[in-house]
Amino acid sequence: MNPTILVADDDRLIREIVTDTLAGRNLCVVGDGQAAWEALQAADGPLVGVLDWTMPGLTGPEVCRRVRERPSSIAPYLILLTSHNRPDDIVEALSAGADDYIFKPFHPAELRARVAAGERIVALQQKLADRVGALEAALAQVKRLQGLLPICAYCKRIRNGDDYWQQVETYIIEHSDAAFTHGICPSCFERVMREEGEP
Repeated sequence: MNPTILVADDDRLIREIVTDTLAGRNLCVVGDGQAAWEALQAADGPLVGVLDWTMPGLTGPEVCRRVRERPSSIAPYLILLTSHNRPDDIVEALSAGADDYIFKPFHPAELRARVAAGERIVALQQKLADRVGALEAALAQVKRLQGLLPICAYCKRIRNGDDYWQQVETYIIEHSDAAFTHGICPSCFERVMREEGEP
């Protein structure tokens, strides 16, 4: 099973506390920013990341920035877990692409709740991406009639590009995904009955 939550912190004790807090979840645990970045780049990588700010290799905000610069239909939800608690730090983290921000020391229930919120948001992104993909596939199959149609004012046939006149139904079937069922309207029914001599 692929990991769904990334835990990245260079402090072994913090990693253990976060791991215990998220016990029972499918975790990927790393000790530096470069390893966090590599895990998040994987096609089947974690959907939620809990990142320390200060780590060897890359900082948490640098990891966030790299993730946001990478084109992706489903972006991981990134939470910075850090002792940096000044307003300017929060602004910097969110500007770098973090979705959430938790101060150390943290309350375990709060971390679990924020991770769960991140999972919900990623799930919504996935549903939206699936629907967009289905819509794009449907639109790719749709043919549309565009422009002016040269139609005979008397017999109602349509002229195609080869100066060949064909029935409206044939033309529409060839140039769209429409299908026809046939019936008879009341006016035509009365006319046909009169022509056939029916009362």
